[in-house]
Amino acid sequence: MIQEGPAELRSLSTITHQAGLVVVGGGLSGVCAAIAAARHGVRTVLVQDRPVLGGNASSEVRLWVLGATSHLGNNNRWSREGGIINEILEENLYRNRQGNALVFDTILLEKCLAEPNLTMLLNTAVFEVEKSDPDTISAVHAFCPQNSTRYVLRAPLFCDASGDGIVGFMAGAAFRMGAESKEEFGEGFAPDAEYGQLLGHSMYFSTKDVGVPVKFVAPSWALKDITKIPRYRQFNTNMQGCNFWWLEYGGRLDTIHQTEEIKWELWKVVYGVWDYIKNSGNFPEAETMTLEWVGHVPGKRESRRFEGDYIMRQQDVVEQTLFDDVVAHGGWAVDLHPADGVFSELSGCTQWHSKGVYGIPWRCYYSRNLSNLLLAGRIISATHVAFGSTRVMATCAAGGQAVGTAAALCLEAKCKPSELSSGDKLRELQLRLQRDGQFLPGKVHGDPADLAVRATASASSRCVLAELKPNKAWVRLDSSWAMLVPLTAGTRPAVSFEISAEQAGVLRVELRRSEKSGNFTPEVLVEALDIPFSEGESRVSAAFAKPVELDAYHFIKLCEDPSVRVRVSDERLTGVVAVTTAFNKAVAKSSVQEPPPGIGIDRFEFWLPKRRPEGRNLAMTFDPPVDLFGPANVLGGPARPVDAPNAWVADPADPNPELSLDWDEAVAIGRVRLEFDPDWDHPMESVLMTHPEEVVPFMVKDFDLLDDAGKVLHSVRDHHGALHEWRPEKPVPTKRLTLRVLATHGAPAAVFRVSCFSE
Repeated sequence: MIQEGPAELRSLSTITHQAGLVVVGGGLSGVCAAIAAARHGVRTVLVQDRPVLGGNASSEVRLWVLGATSHLGNNNRWSREGGIINEILEENLYRNRQGNALVFDTILLEKCLAEPNLTMLLNTAVFEVEKSDPDTISAVHAFCPQNSTRYVLRAPLFCDASGDGIVGFMAGAAFRMGAESKEEFGEGFAPDAEYGQLLGHSMYFSTKDVGVPVKFVAPSWALKDITKIPRYRQFNTNMQGCNFWWLEYGGRLDTIHQTEEIKWELWKVVYGVWDYIKNSGNFPEAETMTLEWVGHVPGKRESRRFEGDYIMRQQDVVEQTLFDDVVAHGGWAVDLHPADGVFSELSGCTQWHSKGVYGIPWRCYYSRNLSNLLLAGRIISATHVAFGSTRVMATCAAGGQAVGTAAALCLEAKCKPSELSSGDKLRELQLRLQRDGQFLPGKVHGDPADLAVRATASASSRCVLAELKPNKAWVRLDSSWAMLVPLTAGTRPAVSFEISAEQAGVLRVELRRSEKSGNFTPEVLVEALDIPFSEGESRVSAAFAKPVELDAYHFIKLCEDPSVRVRVSDERLTGVVAVTTAFNKAVAKSSVQEPPPGIGIDRFEFWLPKRRPEGRNLAMTFDPPVDLFGPANVLGGPARPVDAPNAWVADPADPNPELSLDWDEAVAIGRVRLEFDPDWDHPMESVLMTHPEEVVPFMVKDFDLLDDAGKVLHSVRDHHGALHEWRPEKPVPTKRLTLRVLATHGAPAAVFRVSCFSE
């Protein structure tokens, strides 16, 4: 029993944490920052003002995680963000391919709980900042109402990943809110006052058919006149969750201090929409449906953006600026919304894509006037227009990993974040990110610590692509189709394929490539052929006379002809994919991006793969065969297709594929990192959308590692991740390391990169 007499005042229970890094905000950017720092040995405290992690991706909001892949709706092939966010999405696919937001919550919590250097404080809100001098934060104070405890969190470094920038704001960091003028940065897409300067919040809901009639009586405050929503005719009973992204409001208000007002308006809209669906009589199928869930926290898009030593702008996204200090990448469209949101007569969003992915520089991830404040998430240093792309969660998460890794390096080197923007410290940061699976456009560093680059790679076999064998199915050329394949300079490719034609005619076959290295937008016509064909089924051949000028991906394009069908293949292969001009309605309005003149956006065609299980390659022969899948690819290159496949791929007929590294003298191996193919093209949306498999077919499933005596050092079964790391109890001396692949999840065995370290 506790009994106390009267007191004039009492103090809260107070706990002080001394850490290396304090991360404020438990969305995906904060989660990835905290995990990255902890894995690099930093004592880290993650402060989250909600009961779960994930922010807009959590079960409180239920927005799908997306980034550069854009629902497979743009030309960013093999572009999904890597590292920790990929690890999270892969695990979610494995456990939760149906997209249950509650399961996603558990995965995020589990990832954080697995890190011994990471302390989580949930339901804990930061409310005060201490500074030791005008440009240095020394502590933040936070309060948890669940345990009535005040926390004092001290550290040499702080990361603001809070979304609204609570730490940066209180500490006096320079920030912006709203849209820049077209003139300030020369951004042609900068909005005018009529369109509005802020993106609003959204609220989602989901329903369930229970099989018996269910009545619904709307609350008194629900929206009564559905016609106040200009797009009300788009509502239907099949829409769920973040399909309602356009139920948006608040762009004319203060999206920080008026959030509660915005939330109430969105509740009015949600309950009014459901009242309309249930009780208008226009949806008889809704009779047995009930309202299963409504968000209690609005999903925020935009508020403050803090200024770093560089401000990302529209041109950097569209022109894909190559930054020397690149630490993350993005590829979502420049995506702005009218400030009136759901009540606007305009389209719910205006999206303009770049021709490929772009890099984000380190200088955007720290405050220009606070020496120890790191920035992560949607608050990084960017204009309103560039923010329209950098704000999406997978891109924010990749930036979070960069911030957490940089924090570790700052503490080791006893330097400020700004000192990582050039020189040896920048190179070390990029090397660490590269080792941990981060993709850095235009930047691949040779790793001096990697023993593998001193080895000779060999294999029991390698894929030499002479044919993608046909199945019994066809695809009609209602739109143009192409095989996207890597070709070698100097070759004159010839292909053949089987067609079925309703009448005799001529099929145009083109060889195309991209203007820019690493892009997959086929602006350059290398050569065009007009190939006659007869009625019925026949084999067609196309031999290009002009030699290929560059080692690069090329499009072997079959032009649109609805009277023609082409045989397809069930064979799947790392670094090879069929694409079509049939566009994705979720992120585009036609197969060609047609921007108005003068806004600084490119016109180009969309070339997109189909999602599995529908997506299949075209059955095609290649002469000369494509011989770019050799074992040397695993030594140090990028761990995804860029200008080439960058992977060793075994011959599909090899029953026991093996990949070996041989050294002239024995080396002591203390750590091995294997990077497999997680299908970087697949968006892996975290919620709502379902996926055809728990593990992508390109992934190696069962494998052993063997030494030079053939002894099995390490065995793995049922593997399902892009990155596998093995650390023996003590370094293993050997002149050879062999990866023996015992099974895959469907496609031929493939490995992007093998790295070996002595420590």
